[in-house]
This record gives sequence, C-alpha cells and structure tokens, in this order.
Amino acid sequence: MTTLTFLGTSDAMGVPRIYCDCSVCEEARESGHNARQRASVLLQDADLGDTVIDCGPDWSRQMRAAGLRGMDRLLLTHAHFDHYGGLPEWADVCRWTGVRGEAHAPAEVIEEVLQRFPWLDRQIDFQPIDGGRTIGDWRVATWRVNHGKNGYSYAYRFDHQATGYAWVYCSDAIALTEQELAPMQGLDLLVLGTSFFREPYPFHTRSVYDVTEGIALAAQLQPSLAVFTHLSHDIDLPLRAQELPEGCMFARTGLRLELVRALPSA
Repeated sequence: MTTLTFLGTSDAMGVPRIYCDCSVCEEARESGHNARQRASVLLQDADLGDTVIDCGPDWSRQMRAAGLRGMDRLLLTHAHFDHYGGLPEWADVCRWTGVRGEAHAPAEVIEEVLQRFPWLDRQIDFQPIDGGRTIGDWRVATWRVNHGKNGYSYAYRFDHQATGYAWVYCSDAIALTEQELAPMQGLDLLVLGTSFFREPYPFHTRSVYDVTEGIALAAQLQPSLAVFTHLSHDIDLPLRAQELPEGCMFARTGLRLELVRALPSA
C-alpha cells in the first residue's frame, strides 16, 4: 500500500509571512492551524521507499517532522527556489552518509538546477524523466504545464500497474490548455496548487490557479478526490474549508492519504 503525506502546503513565501499582520498570519503565529511550509509531498511504500516530490528551503524541517534523516528518491517539478532550495542540504546529507542521491526531473529542469548549483552532481545523480519511468509498481509520466507569469512547471501522473489507481500532482499551474489537461482524465486523486481563494489581481500577473478555479477544474475533470495545496496567506483553513464542495479538500501539513483501490475480482 502506498501512502501520500503532505510535508508542506504553502505557496512560495510560506505562512506566516514575516512582514504580515493579516488575520491568517497572526493565527499561524498563535495556534498554528494556518502555519505551513513550502509545498512538498512524501510517497512511501515497500518499493518506493521514501520518495519526495520537490525539495524546497524547508526540506530539513520537513524531514525532521516526518521522522526521516534523508530520502531515497526525489522528483522535481521545476527550478524555482521554493521547489529546489533544499537541494544543497540534501547533497550535504548524501556527502556525510556516503549515499548518493537519486533525483528525477525533466532535462530542462535539471539543466537549470545545475546552472545554479553546478556542484550538486558530485553527490546527487540527476536522471532525466521526460519519457516517463516505472518506479516500483507505479508508472510515472510528466509533462510541461503553463505557470503563467512564472513560465513553466511540470505535472506528474502516477498509474499503479496492478490496481489502476491514478493520481496527478500539479502544484504550480494556471489556465491549462486541453492538451495540458488531457493526462488529468480518469483520476482517483488530483493534487492541485491554488494560492488564493479568489485571486483579485490581473490575470497577466498571476501564476497559479485560485480555489474557485480549482473547484471548477475539479468539476470538469471529476477526480474521485481533489486536494488543494500551494496555499497562500489568503487561505484561512478552518474558515474556508466549509466553503468547499463535496470531493474537494485543502491539504494540511501531515495529511496522510492511502493511495489504494481494491483489486478487481477474479
């Protein structure tokens, strides 16, 4: 059985913002219901080991919270700091433990990362995943998606070869075309980035879906469950969760889902 754990669920800046005294940031400082770190998830089963998607600047704190001192494998969605800023810390772990890291990403993402940290490949093996790959019992596919004013990102689709369970992780995207949405059909689970509940800024300045758009997209794609992550300080979880329709929910730090579908009858 594969489990999916949300290590971090925030947008690029985290919550609370150091400068901000909005009600969500103040609540995050006081009781912590809205406190969240940069978006990342952990996949675990006997074959996958500890496989993480994205490695932001909160990586070491997330590993400690999960009771881990490293990871077996990393998948990267794109070369923005909130998604790869923890790589130097992971490389240091690899150096001192003597275990080379295994990272999978599209070739252009690997190129961008190594342009900024050219020494990382001394400790980490970066493997292009453009054509897809089978990891354990999962067939993994990735494709480029529109990230608005921030350029591009990649989404990942996972198909379980025995049960047919299918899910997608798409943390940073907006205004996806029909071609970009095609791999998101027939899902058991869609994990989608939604920074604001209803983003008020001009479209050309935006880079991630808002919650209202995420709800509409879930209604279009009809996954069994849609989980919204990459949440900014606009999202008050206890308050806004009541406004989500059935089949949609917000990710929370530590949320753990079992990615399982019953085997077909003989």
